[in-house]
Amino acid sequence: MTAEDLLHALGELPPRERVRFFTLIGQQAFGDEDFSHEEVFGHLAEDDFTAAEAAQYLEISIATFRRLVRDGKLAPRAEVGRSQLFSVAELKAFKRRRKAIKG
Repeated sequence: MTAEDLLHALGELPPRERVRFFTLIGQQAFGDEDFSHEEVFGHLAEDDFTAAEAAQYLEISIATFRRLVRDGKLAPRAEVGRSQLFSVAELKAFKRRRKAIKG
């Protein structure tokens, strides 16, 4: 069986079985591992996100994200041409503050 065959066969599975399949793969691949947040995401600490990536990270729409920037609640770390880049560390702190407010 080729990878393409497997992908096609997965597409044929009912959605519930697909979820079960990937759950089993995850358990087999990482079941004995206990990764910390730092081990998984530590390499991103000094990175920058685009507006779209930042909105996805904050779990908000791009329109809501743009509104937060417009209102000065978030500020870009840098601008490259017309694109704005946002510090992951600042986004993480902002997300924690929002979570604390929401409770």
